[in-house]
Amino acid sequence: MSEVNRAARERLESTFSDFWVEGEVSQAKPSRLGHVYFTLSDEREVAQLPCVIFANDLQRSKTPPRDGVRVRVRGNLSLYEPRGSFQMQVRVVLAAGEGDLAQRREQVRQRLDADGLFAVERKRALPRLPRTVGVVTSARGAAIEDVIRVAHARSAVRIVIADCQVQGDGAPLSIVQALRSVQRLPELDLVILCRGGGSAEDLWAFDHEQVCRAVAACRVPVVCGVGHESDVSLAELVADVRASTPSNAAERAVPERDVLEALLRGLERRLVAAQSAQLGRARLRLERALRKLGPSARVRDARVDVERLARRLEEAQRVRLRRERQRLAELERRARAHDPRVSLQRDRRRLSALEERLAIAARDRTNDERARLGKLEERLRAAMHAKVAEEHARLGTARARLFVATDAPLARSRGRLVALAGRLDALSPLRVLERGYAIAFGPDGRALRHARQVRVGDPIRARLHDGELVARVESVGAPNGSVDGSADERENEGAS
Repeated sequence: MSEVNRAARERLESTFSDFWVEGEVSQAKPSRLGHVYFTLSDEREVAQLPCVIFANDLQRSKTPPRDGVRVRVRGNLSLYEPRGSFQMQVRVVLAAGEGDLAQRREQVRQRLDADGLFAVERKRALPRLPRTVGVVTSARGAAIEDVIRVAHARSAVRIVIADCQVQGDGAPLSIVQALRSVQRLPELDLVILCRGGGSAEDLWAFDHEQVCRAVAACRVPVVCGVGHESDVSLAELVADVRASTPSNAAERAVPERDVLEALLRGLERRLVAAQSAQLGRARLRLERALRKLGPSARVRDARVDVERLARRLEEAQRVRLRRERQRLAELERRARAHDPRVSLQRDRRRLSALEERLAIAARDRTNDERARLGKLEERLRAAMHAKVAEEHARLGTARARLFVATDAPLARSRGRLVALAGRLDALSPLRVLERGYAIAFGPDGRALRHARQVRVGDPIRARLHDGELVARVESVGAPNGSVDGSADERENEGAS
């Protein structure tokens, strides 16, 4: 017996593996495991077909079997071997007539696919910051309320409603007219096409070929959200962006305010970085241009003046030094002609005075010449900066040809000035202090030229090459080398 039933089951399953059948549901009984057992009855002839739909297939079915409902089911025949009874194992349950809609929908899908309306490359990106959003839907449905609520919560956006019929025989034409009318707005950024959930017959308008082609021809991007997440219409596949629900369509179309602010901050940072980089490149080009930019005629004239003044200063110092050397030689000759000690003291005093006067005069002259050279250098730099600014302006407007020059003459002039200043400083009387001499100053702060200018016990200062000494007079020497014994004798000597 079991072999017969097994052979019958194999024959039934191989012969009736996948087919459709239509009938009226009766005796629908759910089991504790979630399966539903029912019977399909034929209205034209007396015939019944036992059926079962398992729980996992029942969850995917939009139309669960109920008594008195005419349905169209798809599945295969099988035989229950223990009882020897056969039944149809149903995988899909559709309302009567829904199978025709599916066939028509498949035909439309094939035509649209042949025209490339489902191609990914034709999809357009949504605007990053839409200002005007058109919503094509029924103004009396719940979908428009969800779209407005979600859109206004995310960002400030203008919503224009294009009212239309979303189900029924006149729905396809109404949707097409609404799409065309909303596109007349010149400020329109994108369109949301949506409606709430419903049966396959209710959603058929969004599978209509005219509606799909109108969506594809829309001049702005289209976001389409029809029914629930499990519902997928052809209009959604043609649209630029598919949304699972009308609320999700609003979320996809209107960005959040926080996201926009973050985007703006990122763009601001990128703009600042780009401006900084561009400014750096411009500064680099300017520095290169300034290095190539040569001095003008005024700059060259100023350089000539500086060189002439430097030569005059050098010649004047040379003549002055020659004169002082001659005087020093004459003093030395006179000193050798007289008593060595007296002449030496006298000449030393005179030499000290001369050195002090020469030091003061040389210092004053050097300071004057340095101040003059400083002013000339400032004028030279001002002239160079003015010319550089003039040449830079001409470079930006007329793109004049740059000429290459060098600052070598100015550098040589400055080098000569530094060398002359060094030579002048080497010949300065102050250098005498470096050879071991010192200058003594009395209590009144004046340089001491005679021993009788101080008395025993007076404080004096001695200026050395490096620093000063503070001392007190212990004795005062006479011109012949003896030491005065008292202050009265010094006074008498002074009176004589």
